[in-house]
Amino acid sequence: MNIAEGSSLLIVEDDEALARTLRRSFERRGYRVETASSPKEVESLLEAGRSFAYAVVDLKLGAASGLSCVEMLHARDAATRIVVLTGFASIATAVEAIKLGAAHYLAKPSNTDDIEEAFGKGEGDAAVPVEGRKTSIKTLEWEYIHQTLVESDFNISEAARRLGMHRRTLARKLEKRQIK
Repeated sequence: MNIAEGSSLLIVEDDEALARTLRRSFERRGYRVETASSPKEVESLLEAGRSFAYAVVDLKLGAASGLSCVEMLHARDAATRIVVLTGFASIATAVEAIKLGAAHYLAKPSNTDDIEEAFGKGEGDAAVPVEGRKTSIKTLEWEYIHQTLVESDFNISEAARRLGMHRRTLARKLEKRQIK
């Protein structure tokens, strides 16, 4: 479905192997690809006058939040089609990503086809089924933790303080629920 042959694409991913794989895959499809692994690198690219038609941004970039990259890219050019990838999917972070300018939000693992399809989706889908299932306590806890992480800019120590739990306990909970 090559929607943007020759278009510029920024991949913001701190996992070097995944960034390299995505880069090669998109280059084979005709995109001009640049990579960054942190918000600071994205800021440097934008300060150098770079702009991108498309961007793939990992939500968690080491200790930093990819949401700041979404905000910077959108502020630079509101037409940039930004897809957020994450192994830490939650409703709270999905909502924040969309509010900050992302076009779509995908849970890992996602392949190049999924990402490219997300670039092409411009409108919401009212036909998406609404699940009638009640939310479990574990899911509610997970959502509350991620909302607190968003509010504390993904600072685990600060989030743990706000949640009233030990930092290690929070880190263990995050490792248990990570989506690979």
